[in-house]
Amino acid sequence: MGSLNLSLRTRVLVVAALLILALIAYQSPYSSSILPFKTLPSPADQQYDYSQYVNPFMGSEGAMPGLAFGGGQIFVGGAVPFGVVKAGIDTYETDQRHATINGGYTPHGLVTGVSMMHESGTGGPPKYGIISQMPLATLDGVNVLDNRTYWQQRVGHDVASVGYFSTKLENGVGIQLAGARHSAIFQYNFPAADRHVLVDVSHYLPMETSSLGKGQYYDGGEIQLKAGGRVYTGWGSYGGGFSQSAPMTTYFCGEFERSPSEARTFRGRNTDPVKAQHTWANADPSEATFGKSMQDSGPMNDRVGALFTWKGSNSSPIRSRVGISMISVEKACAFKDHEIKSWALNVTVQAAVEEWNTDVFSKIQVPVDESRNRTDIVLLYSSLYFMHLMPSDRRNENPLWPSTDSWDDFYALWDTFRCTVSLYHLIQPVYYASMIRSLIDIWKWDGFMPDARSGNYNGLVQGGSNADNVLADAYIKGLPGVNWTEAYQAMLKDATVVPYNQYNPTDLTGDIQQGRGALEDWIRFGFIGVDVHSRSISRTVEYSLNDYSLAVLAKGLGYEDQDLWVRRSAQWQNLWAHDLEHKGFKGFLAPRFRNGTFRDLENYNPAVCHPNCGWPGLTYEGTPFEYSFTVPHDMQTLIQFMGGANEFERRLDYIFTPKSAEQNLGGNGLGIDTIMNIGNEPDFGTPFEYHYINKQHKSVERSRTLANQYFHDADYGVPGNSDAGALNSWLIWVMIGLYPVVTQTVYLIGSPWFSELNMTLGERKMLTIKANNLDNHEHFYVQSVKVNGQPWERNWLEHDDVMANGGTIEFEMGKTKRRWETGEVPPSPGHLILDNV
Repeated sequence: MGSLNLSLRTRVLVVAALLILALIAYQSPYSSSILPFKTLPSPADQQYDYSQYVNPFMGSEGAMPGLAFGGGQIFVGGAVPFGVVKAGIDTYETDQRHATINGGYTPHGLVTGVSMMHESGTGGPPKYGIISQMPLATLDGVNVLDNRTYWQQRVGHDVASVGYFSTKLENGVGIQLAGARHSAIFQYNFPAADRHVLVDVSHYLPMETSSLGKGQYYDGGEIQLKAGGRVYTGWGSYGGGFSQSAPMTTYFCGEFERSPSEARTFRGRNTDPVKAQHTWANADPSEATFGKSMQDSGPMNDRVGALFTWKGSNSSPIRSRVGISMISVEKACAFKDHEIKSWALNVTVQAAVEEWNTDVFSKIQVPVDESRNRTDIVLLYSSLYFMHLMPSDRRNENPLWPSTDSWDDFYALWDTFRCTVSLYHLIQPVYYASMIRSLIDIWKWDGFMPDARSGNYNGLVQGGSNADNVLADAYIKGLPGVNWTEAYQAMLKDATVVPYNQYNPTDLTGDIQQGRGALEDWIRFGFIGVDVHSRSISRTVEYSLNDYSLAVLAKGLGYEDQDLWVRRSAQWQNLWAHDLEHKGFKGFLAPRFRNGTFRDLENYNPAVCHPNCGWPGLTYEGTPFEYSFTVPHDMQTLIQFMGGANEFERRLDYIFTPKSAEQNLGGNGLGIDTIMNIGNEPDFGTPFEYHYINKQHKSVERSRTLANQYFHDADYGVPGNSDAGALNSWLIWVMIGLYPVVTQTVYLIGSPWFSELNMTLGERKMLTIKANNLDNHEHFYVQSVKVNGQPWERNWLEHDDVMANGGTIEFEMGKTKRRWETGEVPPSPGHLILDNV
C-alpha cells in the first residue's frame, strides 16, 4: 500500500475525529446511552470492552427507595482492581435510623466531600473516607470546621462507569473523578467566576447512631503549601472504625492544574471525642484560624487543612491530581506523577478500563448477544467488578515492617473464605499468592493472622480463625509461591494459643481482634460453653472447620498431628441435641453449658438466634437451624444425624419454604421470608447440598431460583451487604455452573447460564464450559455431562480434572428434571463420629 500524504490540518482533524469516536465508544450504559454493537466479537477477542456491561450502582440501594439501608453498601467511584485508592463522594444520611454510609456513597445522602479511600460492601462502623477535597461555589456562611455549613444535595442523576464517576451538586458545581492504584484525578466545573476547593485533613466517614463508641477518629495531621499553592502535601492519622484500629498515617500529595489566586492553611480545635483527649462542646464548632503555608496539629491533635481560591471570569474547570502513600509524601508525589501523567480525565479513565478488561473481565468470557442475555452479561461482569475492589493491594507500602507482600482491607475472610478466594485461586493466582504471603507475614509480625483487617490492624473476628480455611483451600489445590511450612505454623498459633482479651465492648467474653477468643473452651470441653461465651454455636461450628483445615496441611506436609485435628474437627457433634424436635424435624445444634448439660431445650427454638443474630447471640448472621447445615468436611455424618437421606432432603426443602423464617432479620435480609437466607454467608453452600444425596437437579433449581429472585441489574441488586464482593462471587459460581467446597479439591456441578464460557486459569490454561440446548427460562436442567470429552457420572469434579491444567465440560441441557448422576456422592474427607455423641 502506498503512503498517504495528508496535510497537517487534515491529520489534526482525523485525530480529533478518532478521539471523539473513542469517547463515544467508551461510554458506559450507566453514564449515557451507547451505540449498540451490530457485530459482536467472539469470546476469544482479548480486546473486547467488557467494562460496558458493568453496572457500578448494582447494590447501591436497599429495599427502601433512596436509602442504602439493607442494600449492598457498595463503593461507587473510580478504582482499579484491588486499588488502594477508591475515589468517590462521601455522604451523610440525616435519617440515622436507616443510615448506612460504609462505602461513602448513598443514593440521596448529603455530599460532605470527595475522598480517596473507601471500603466496599461492608457492615459495621464505617472505615476511611479520608484525604478529601470539597468544591465550594461560595464562602458565604461557610465554616470550614463544620461541614453542615457547606454540605450539598445532588441534582439530576449520578453517572458512573468503570473507573469513572460524576455528579452535580445543588450549588451548581459538577464533580467528575477517575481513580488509579494510588492516586486520583478530580475535575470541578463551577457555575460562577469564583471557585474554591476545601481540603480538610481531619475529614472521615462519621459514625452512625448504631455505631456509637465504635466510630473513627482523627489523630492529627499536617499540611504544607508549595509552588504558590498549586501543590499541597502532608499527612493525616486516623483510627477506629470497623477494626477499632490504632491510628494509621496516610501521606498525601495534591497538585492543581493551575495555580490558585489564593491559598491559605487553617487550624482549629478538634472537638471530636477522641479517647481521653477531648469531650463534646455544647456550642457550635469554633471558627478556624487561617495562617501560614504550613500547619500541623500540635500536641492536642488540632484539625488542619487548606482553602484554595481561583478568582476572575475564567470558567474553565479546576482539576487536581492527588496521590497517597502509607510510607511518605515523596512516594505519594511519585504515585501521582507516574500514574496520572495527563490532565485529561478520560486518559485515566481509559487506563482503568484497560486494566479491568485485561486483568479481570477477560478472565471469564462469554458470548455477548445482547438481544438474548444482556441482563445475565451485566450480572456476570458487574459481579466480577465488585469482587475485585477488595482487599487493597499495598505491596511495597507497608509502614510496619519490610515486606514486598502487603495487603490490607481483608474485610472480612469470614465473608470471602466460602467461595470468593476459590475464584481468586483460578483467575488471579499471582495476586492471590501475594495475599496469602501477606496473611503469613501478619502472623510473623503481629502475632496472629487476621480474620478481618483494615487500617493496618487486625479485627474483628465474627467466628473462627478463617484465614486457616483460606490457607487450606489454597494448599490442597496446589497454589504455588507460598511457604506452606510457615503457613502451618501460623495456623497452629490459631489452634493452640488463646489471644489476649482486649475486652472490646462489642464482646467482653473473649478477644475479637484476632485468633479464637473462645479457644480455652474448645480445647478443654470440645465445644464453646454458652454460660461464658457469646456465639457459642456458630463458633463451635466454625472452629470445627478451622481444625479440619489444619488436618489438610498436616496430612500433606507429613505431620503426625493430623489425627488430632480430624478429631477436633468433629467436635461440632458435641452440640448436637439428637432428641430436640422443631417443626417436625429431629436433631439440631443447641447451646450447652460448660458442665455438659444442654440449656433449657424445652424453651429453645433453633430457628431464632437468642437474642439476635449478632455479637451477643448464639449464632452470627444465621440461626442455629441454618448453621446445622454448615459442616462441609463431614456431610456424611450430618446427613446421618438428621435421620438419613430422605429426612435430610425434607429438611432442606423446608428451609426454602416461603414464610418459614422465624427470626427478624432487620436490615440484614430485608424481604427474605425463608429460613434459607442467601444474603448471609453461612447459607452460601446450603442450596447445593442436594448433591450429597445425588439429587443435583434440586440444587440447580434452588440456586437458580435464589439468583433470579435476589440478584438484579438494578440499584437494589443484591440481597444485603455485598461483603467485599462475597455475594457477587456466589452469583458468579452459580452462573459458571460450578460451586467450590472450601478446603477440598471438590467442585459441585451446577447448571451454566451461558451457552459457552471460557475461563482463563492462571496465565495460559483454559477451561471451556459448553451448554447445548440451553434456555435459561426452561431448558436449564442437566441431562448429561462430559468432562474432557468423556461421559461423566458424578455430580462433582476434582480440581485436577479441569482446573489444574484446563479442560472442557460439556452439558446437555433440557426441560426435564433428571437424576442423571449415578456415581458416588461428593466426599466427606473429615468423616468421624465421636464416641461420646
